[in-house]
Amino acid sequence: MIINFSDYSANQRYHLMTQTIIPRPIAWALTLSDDELAKKDNECKFNLAPFSYFTAVSSKPAILMISVGKKTTGEAKDTLVNILNHKKIVIHIASEQQSELVTQTAATLAHGESELDLINLNESVDNSLLSTVPFEGFSLPRLEQCDIAYGCELYEIKEIGDIPQTLIFVEVKQVYINDKVTELDTRNRVKVHADMINPLARLGASEYAGITKPFTKKRPE
Repeated sequence: MIINFSDYSANQRYHLMTQTIIPRPIAWALTLSDDELAKKDNECKFNLAPFSYFTAVSSKPAILMISVGKKTTGEAKDTLVNILNHKKIVIHIASEQQSELVTQTAATLAHGESELDLINLNESVDNSLLSTVPFEGFSLPRLEQCDIAYGCELYEIKEIGDIPQTLIFVEVKQVYINDKVTELDTRNRVKVHADMINPLARLGASEYAGITKPFTKKRPE
């Protein structure tokens, strides 16, 4: 089967791309919302949303990229609004066991409503809660339940396409890694055990996947 993309609409292209670029890592992104009611109550509201158009871009500087579309209303998504306002974001790597929670945070809420509040009020979600803890040395907290979290600052934003799609480039300032999933290798480098993290991967449509048992292949000299 050969498919000519010029014959396909944007939605059809998206449907095919998300089924063939697999598996994709998920950026579970936490940002600070500007909510007038929260300000009056002297509280912080955090937006939490998953993005599978996500990748590492470079290591010097250490740049990650997430691609953000629009809400169904055509408005900018809260993650984009929040990072434009505050320039900070925490990107988590979720586990396969958190797939239901990740899916719940994909819901479209009014700006200022927190997905964390929604999940913690919904007893049907695996009886699981999400809580934040201080991210040492960073201004935003991280999710206590995730083994990996990147504390990032806005680096650059680019808009592409006719809709347009927004590419958010962020610079990693620090990384939290749960000590339970790491050890030092023979070269005194941090070895992260992927099988212990069991990261959640995105496939097409409503499909997700975990990982198989890791295996090693040495690169040629």
